[in-house]
Amino acid sequence: MNEATAEELQTSDIDILFDQIMTDYGQDIMQLTYSYVVNTALAEDLTQEIFVKCYHSLSRFEGRSSIKTWLWRIAINHCKDYLKSWHHRKVLLAYEKAPEPVSSRDTVEQAVIRSEEDKKLIEEVLKLPVKYREPIYLHYFEELSVKEIAMLTGIKNNTIKTRMRRAMAMLKDSLGGS
Repeated sequence: MNEATAEELQTSDIDILFDQIMTDYGQDIMQLTYSYVVNTALAEDLTQEIFVKCYHSLSRFEGRSSIKTWLWRIAINHCKDYLKSWHHRKVLLAYEKAPEPVSSRDTVEQAVIRSEEDKKLIEEVLKLPVKYREPIYLHYFEELSVKEIAMLTGIKNNTIKTRMRRAMAMLKDSLGGS
């Protein structure tokens, strides 16, 4: 999707633009949301809520950032608000595993081994506290730079780097690394 400017948003058909945003970023937002709540059904619900917020706010988009950055900021804030909510703190969530793709180039044995290793890594990342999980997910799974993560989360670069180091140490310990 070509990034729309604030002027284009004011003159374009909001519904068409919104459909394009959902098409372009729906899966990414779903995965981001899942990284916070670790529950597919809940991630789907929160993703719908995020897109409702996006739709209602689209006409007020000022163009100070890209639509993707703006949408991700809405999603991150919505997920954090949910995690702070009474509902989340009082209701136990069932743990679900994310499905893993398998490359056609791998032998079956290699694919099974890699899949098990990947599942174990994902499980351990998802067990991290949110403040450590968030930068790890955004950096390694979404391939965002530390600077981009800092801009999205409103957290200083050095804090992001520190949290990533601590998260990597926790992962190393939990995965039995030396």
